[in-house]
Amino acid sequence: MFSWQLALPLTLGCLLFGYLLGTIPFGLILTRMAGLGDVRKIGSGNIGATNVLRTGNRKLAAATLLLDALKGTAAAAIASHWGIEAGIAAGFAAFLGHLFPVWLGFKGGKGIATYIGVLLGLAPLIVLVFAAVWLGMAKLTRYSSLSALVATVVVPVVLLATGYGKIGILFVVMSIITWIKHKANIQRLLAGTEGRIGEKG
Repeated sequence: MFSWQLALPLTLGCLLFGYLLGTIPFGLILTRMAGLGDVRKIGSGNIGATNVLRTGNRKLAAATLLLDALKGTAAAAIASHWGIEAGIAAGFAAFLGHLFPVWLGFKGGKGIATYIGVLLGLAPLIVLVFAAVWLGMAKLTRYSSLSALVATVVVPVVLLATGYGKIGILFVVMSIITWIKHKANIQRLLAGTEGRIGEKG
């Protein structure tokens, strides 16, 4: 489970490919193309779908969510042609590229969409687990952030329990990073000030 067989040059190539793909700031690109300015200057300053939604354009937010996911899927799926380790390297790098894009001073999104996308590229059936947990928690609590965070705890457990090995380890690491990136959300959840799904203002 812990051994790495992929040759160093190919590993580095997959990391570079995945990272560059992950750095494409779709939220920023789409909002600018729509004439809505710089999404980093509104709301949380984030480039992800949640902040794009604060522009009031649901279609752009949905497109951002989809494209941020698909760049993770593309990185993992394309690289997987050279083996699962190549897919893991590229998927992880795409996730990091979304979080820390060099073009934006390493200030990117929080990673949930790309997390799901990488999962789709490496273990597509487990995306159903993420969706089920998210939907269940969202119905119970109406907190989107909490629902996503709980799902990122369940996913690596399911992966490891069902024999996904290295992919499971990858998602343990990605889940830890996701929680760190959601520090502000966690603080608001603890304080009872986090916005709920459907709330306005």
